[in-house]
Amino acid sequence: MRSDIFHKLRVAAGGCAVALVAAHTALAEPKHGIAMYGDPALPQDFVSLPHVNADAPKGGKIIFAEAGGYDSLHPYIRKGSSPWQLRFMLAESLMGRSYDEPFSLYGLLAESIDTNEARTWVEFTLREEARFSDGTPVTIDDVMWSYETLGTKGHPRYHGAWGKVETMEQTGPRSVKFTFNTEDRELPLILGMRPVLQKAQWEGKDFEASGVDVLPITSGPYTIGAFEPGRYLTLKRNPDYWGKDLPFMRGKANLDEIRFDYYGDGDVIFEAFKAGEANTHRETNAQKWATLYDFPAVTSGDVVKSEIPHKRPTGILGFVMNTRSDQFKDIRVRDAMIHAFNFEFINKTVNGGTRPRIQSYFHNSILAMAPGTAAEGRVLDMLQGFKDDLPQGAIEGYTLPVSDGSERNRAGIRRAMELMEEAGWTVQDGQMKNADGQPFTFEIVLKMGSTETRQIIDIYTAALNRIGITPTITVIDSAQYKERTTAFDFDMAYYRRGLSLSPGNEQKLYWGSKLANEPGSRNWMGVESPAVDGLIDKLLTATSQEDFHAATKALDRVLTAGRYVIPIWYSATSNIAHAKELKYPTDTPPMYGDWLGFQPDLWWWEE
Repeated sequence: MRSDIFHKLRVAAGGCAVALVAAHTALAEPKHGIAMYGDPALPQDFVSLPHVNADAPKGGKIIFAEAGGYDSLHPYIRKGSSPWQLRFMLAESLMGRSYDEPFSLYGLLAESIDTNEARTWVEFTLREEARFSDGTPVTIDDVMWSYETLGTKGHPRYHGAWGKVETMEQTGPRSVKFTFNTEDRELPLILGMRPVLQKAQWEGKDFEASGVDVLPITSGPYTIGAFEPGRYLTLKRNPDYWGKDLPFMRGKANLDEIRFDYYGDGDVIFEAFKAGEANTHRETNAQKWATLYDFPAVTSGDVVKSEIPHKRPTGILGFVMNTRSDQFKDIRVRDAMIHAFNFEFINKTVNGGTRPRIQSYFHNSILAMAPGTAAEGRVLDMLQGFKDDLPQGAIEGYTLPVSDGSERNRAGIRRAMELMEEAGWTVQDGQMKNADGQPFTFEIVLKMGSTETRQIIDIYTAALNRIGITPTITVIDSAQYKERTTAFDFDMAYYRRGLSLSPGNEQKLYWGSKLANEPGSRNWMGVESPAVDGLIDKLLTATSQEDFHAATKALDRVLTAGRYVIPIWYSATSNIAHAKELKYPTDTPPMYGDWLGFQPDLWWWEE
């Protein structure tokens, strides 16, 4: 798809808008929302989302202490390191997501959405009142330019869906229609969630250049305020925000100011919170949550400890092995690394043994495989179609090794050595070597300030030393870390992928073969598996909940049995300590709990 094609479409559409909208209206049944399966839960006349405080007061501020820094305020491209929050807090999309449903969208910039039963096309109609922060209207031209620009020049996360668009055409003064070239029932929802930027701002500018000189003009409730790269960034609530009275936005974006202060070390972040320099802190260490939150502000009640439950999948958290590296191409070597990782001892040392281990990518949800059990029914049928490409354990069942909890982990170490020998590596003169006498070693890349992660790795490398393996540990700042992981320049790295109850096209970005060697993709492990690709396709084209669940469970089995990641722990709750004035809806927590769109979007300040 070339730019001149869409230019012609825009010109043609502009010349016959009235005729097109008249012809299309007879067939259209536009709705206020859309769900992946069935209808969205909320009716057209809903007054607010069910998990918000619709009467929350406006005012106050929230201050986050963050590790690392940034060198760009342009979150929509590959280059530069921008605060990750900006991607979700500046630009709005045509539709907005409800985090109290598995996958439902409601109109935001768009007043309606229309699609056919097969979902081979989708049409959006803009709200007439939609405005950018500078007061100019959001137009169909802005929408079409944003989609084409992001799909061709933006971050790779936007490229996949754009490649499935056959045509984009203006169908009325405020309407745009996308027709697809691929069977993918999720596409109408994915396109509804693309950020819409102001076309005029970027005329004569290089959209792909990163930096802090150009502040994106967007339509969201917050705009960028004062900032200093490496030190702080503030977002200010726009008092003239166009969508403040929309039902979808009622009770959201309540805080006047959102501030991010940047520090170089995880321990310093906690001390900054204790000192009152930040007024909220998310604690991921269970032992610290239980033992370190007894400082004066907590005992006096000025700081509150909140635990927010959720029903979402664990996702995968741990240490990813890069299969592009010769060291980790062999699944037996990856299996050995997992056996040498003494989870029970590490968990006891770091968390007091309180955290359960992640068993699979969709663990803790209805989409998860059952560890150690054989596949059956529809799941088995789907796996049988790829039986020549399945890792051991995908069909018959796979379970992570469990140690006796002692530091020595004799059974795990013994099995690790057996697997390494099967792969052609043995201990010679105290070192793990191959038949040519070359030592087995690899580099572990960590981000500066990751205190807990370094503690885990130190215990792990001590265990590896016992089998003659001495990895190199490289600790670098956040900018260098992003640069190296973007280029897949690592052997092993700390890895996190949050997964939802509605997995879809992002699965191809995470572990699809097509992007395995595309710099900037999120397929860090370098998975290139026909089984993974095929099961993602089945997931995307499923027309029933039964097939959707079966495809996801089958995918979960293949990814887990592939031994790409050494998983660590998860929590079924999020632990957040915060100033007593910061409030959130406690009676109706969203299904996703503490997830994107929770803090700070749903929180408010109350004296």
